Amino acid sequence: MKNILIPIGLSENSVTTDLLQYAIDMAKELGGTIYAVEAYKELPRAGSLPSVNKTLKEITISSIEEKLSGLDKKGVKIIALPLEGELLESIPKFNLEHAINLIVLGPENGNVNDPYFLGETSGSLVKKTEIPVLIVPTNFKFSPFKTVLMAVKSGTVKKKNALAPIKEILSIFNAKMKLLQVKTANFLPEDSEFQNDLGEIVTSYKSSENATLFQGVLEHLNESHPDLICVFRRKRGFFAKLWEENTILKKDFESRVPLLVLRGAD
Repeated sequence: MKNILIPIGLSENSVTTDLLQYAIDMAKELGGTIYAVEAYKELPRAGSLPSVNKTLKEITISSIEEKLSGLDKKGVKIIALPLEGELLESIPKFNLEHAINLIVLGPENGNVNDPYFLGETSGSLVKKTEIPVLIVPTNFKFSPFKTVLMAVKSGTVKKKNALAPIKEILSIFNAKMKLLQVKTANFLPEDSEFQNDLGEIVTSYKSSENATLFQGVLEHLNESHPDLICVFRRKRGFFAKLWEENTILKKDFESRVPLLVLRGAD
């Protein structure tokens, strides 16, 4: 995970000093570079001066650097990067050129009275991006991962390199991975077959029967005491009930443990 991206400016509350410091601390352990990005919209060329758009870009850079000021950067390379246009369109384009390995997001708001866990833009990133996403709880302090809980329905991982991020985390932190297989109503016999790539990184295995993968995770969360939860972004997987909307409500999901969402396994 050499290239880590943090979208700044998703909402007033989603990118906090604690989240930025968490990303820096993690990047230090991973040996990565952080791209702190914020989108800006250029004025139409007709009737505008190039110098005006240049100024908008410079203002965006200053805005990013202001948010980064006062943080303990720990020698981590941090690049303040303004992206022209909408974030949901700009990030994939930037990814094609720079191979982003991870996007780090925070929840919409730590206020218990706020109903949203992820807002419109951050929820869309989780829903649509092919880049692994790490969602970090509010005011969470980084500590090395020792135990990872991966929740799956099927042991089949079809997408090439889908497991690469979690393999790197397990290797760097010498962490153990507990695999929880949740057998839902549509569980098939072939789902019990585990590919070698997945089986090789599992320390312990447990299965349960639940209506949804999400319910299975909630049931076994306290028992496993993980430092990190890992799931796949499948259309009918962990966030199946959330795909109809880009926003994610706290009543549907809220995690007090960092959540790593890997790109779809099927």
